[in-house]
Amino acid sequence: MMDIFGIDAIARRLADSVPPALRTMQKDLEDNFRAVLRASLSKLDLVTRDEFDTQARVLQRTRERLAELEARLQALEGGSPPTGR
Repeated sequence: MMDIFGIDAIARRLADSVPPALRTMQKDLEDNFRAVLRASLSKLDLVTRDEFDTQARVLQRTRERLAELEARLQALEGGSPPTGR
């Protein structure tokens, strides 16, 4: 889920960058910028920072567990180092 406040801030900055002569339409421009940004960003396959960090921790634990299992397997096979690496 995209950060709505971030999108609003970007839309506001875009609207603020419009020349003064067009600022009478600022609210409409800001609403249009916001709609375009949300539509465009919703098409991207994005995750939140929390989701990313959670998956990174899961991956780290999986790697650690795999290393433990490889070491146990090597010990069970008589201590010969694994081949192909």
